[in-house]
Amino acid sequence: MTSATSPTPGEPAGTPEPAPANASSNPSNAVIPPADARPADPQDSTPTEKTGSVMERVQEWRKKNELVEIAAFFFIGFVYDVVTLSRIDDTLTMVQQGVYLLVLATLLLLEQRHPEGAEPPKALVKVWRWREDAIHFFYGSLLSSYTLFFFKSASGLTAFMFLLIMFGLMVSNELPIFRQLGPVVRVGLFSLCVSMYFSYVLPVIIGKANFWVFLLAQVLAGGVIYGVIHLLRRWNIVDQVKALRQIAIPGFGVLAALLLFYVVRVVPPVPLAVTFSGIYHGVKKEGGAYHLSHEPRWWKPWQKGDQDFLVRPGDKAYYFFSIFAPKGFDWYTVNVRWYHDHPDKGWTLVSTVPLSIKNKGIERGYRSFAYNSNPKPGDWLVVLETADGHEISRLSFEVEQDTRTEPRQFAIFTHDPDKKPDKVGSKVTDKPEPAPQDMPQAVPQAQQKP
Repeated sequence: MTSATSPTPGEPAGTPEPAPANASSNPSNAVIPPADARPADPQDSTPTEKTGSVMERVQEWRKKNELVEIAAFFFIGFVYDVVTLSRIDDTLTMVQQGVYLLVLATLLLLEQRHPEGAEPPKALVKVWRWREDAIHFFYGSLLSSYTLFFFKSASGLTAFMFLLIMFGLMVSNELPIFRQLGPVVRVGLFSLCVSMYFSYVLPVIIGKANFWVFLLAQVLAGGVIYGVIHLLRRWNIVDQVKALRQIAIPGFGVLAALLLFYVVRVVPPVPLAVTFSGIYHGVKKEGGAYHLSHEPRWWKPWQKGDQDFLVRPGDKAYYFFSIFAPKGFDWYTVNVRWYHDHPDKGWTLVSTVPLSIKNKGIERGYRSFAYNSNPKPGDWLVVLETADGHEISRLSFEVEQDTRTEPRQFAIFTHDPDKKPDKVGSKVTDKPEPAPQDMPQAVPQAQQKP
């Protein structure tokens, strides 16, 4: 039992007694800091997190910069293909892109079978976290290849619109709003890649490029899409409704759109491509070289032709071109169409010159020409087309009446196939030469040498 003690007289009531001093407060036990010691930083007493490993820091950066990472891998794939891309008929390139498509199809199927949060495939546990980067790399590599191949064969506004659509699909795969749609965009891109692959490989193998070959390419691509649907249904990954909405509609829809674009002549005529073209006053062949006569303009040093054509009575405007086709390509016909911008009627077809071409896979292309006699002053357009009307190349030039009376002197531009591709057409004689004698219209190619 405790009892309270009365306060000492003069001491206020309720005043607590001083607490006993701790041993640590004993001056004899105190540690006296050195004179030059700095006061401790309060933050030093705050516990810090353990520094993660390099891989953990990489993963943390990837989570914060997901879009940057995806864009980087896509760009790497594009640049890699631009640097390493060879000829369109290169066997190694065709095999490589076929392997890319097979790997891409495998990754897309595995992604459906092992969605986010599920256990990854046992054989790919260590690399499964990189699947997004791999998919974007393969898409970037394949689409860049097809864009370059089709760009070389593209001509005119409609063909370039088609290339813009392809580029738009490439970009759409990176946008969050499209990625939220699930596999719809990816299936559409995959269908596009497969279709473009068969669209350029089949003409190389068969040696022809026409509607039936393009149709066969779409049928084969449709077979691939059907195979993807069959595997997903067999593995019970998607039901019938989801397979229809997410795979069948985007996959077959892209193929149907491409077929429509081909019919309306929007799809470029791959693998044909014009490597050189120009307008000249004269064409003369000596040995394996073509000597092309033109009047150079000092203010347009980059021109090696008569895009500003000064016409006199009896002149002929020559359209000289070099066209590439793969090795083993069969005889094919091209049409050279001459259009004149009539003051009253607008653009009017003046003439069509059919030419038969036998290409031997020459890197610089097979050379031929056509001409138009006594072209009228005004704007002109020369269009090179396939037999079924697909535009390969176009070249515009302007014709003006030459009012001079003195004899004309022409510079000679030499197009020589015996030189390396980067040297062809790089030589122009310093001394102007008289215009050569007019050559006849281009003769059948069986009588010409490439």
